[in-house]
Amino acid sequence: MDFSKNSRTEKHMPQFIFSTAMTASQLGLNPLTGWQYEYIPWPAQILLLVRSTTTSSRITIYSGSETIRERTPVQAGGTAGVTPSELNTPADSWVAAAGDRLKLVIDEVSALTPTIDGIIVANPA
Repeated sequence: MDFSKNSRTEKHMPQFIFSTAMTASQLGLNPLTGWQYEYIPWPAQILLLVRSTTTSSRITIYSGSETIRERTPVQAGGTAGVTPSELNTPADSWVAAAGDRLKLVIDEVSALTPTIDGIIVANPA
């Protein structure tokens, strides 16, 4: 490993895998809260895969002041705790500006208790 490189010039590709159990009728779950890259420090191509174990979850995706996806159903299916893949989960993809806050708002609109599984990848643009 070459330690002589300046870490500021190296490209990072951070990713965050999450699996969160929701309570019945829970509103406002944001799995990215507290993630080191919740506020993206550089322009980045964002890839988000998210899935629910029930059909009653809704998601809104924000990147800075932009709404990427507004209160739409989360794909249902899969097993709790299994990270979704691009093979069977539709991806949300967008370019985030430096300083954007990446925010997911996931609501459970029935009395079910789903598990939300996902992965977000930030590729420097």
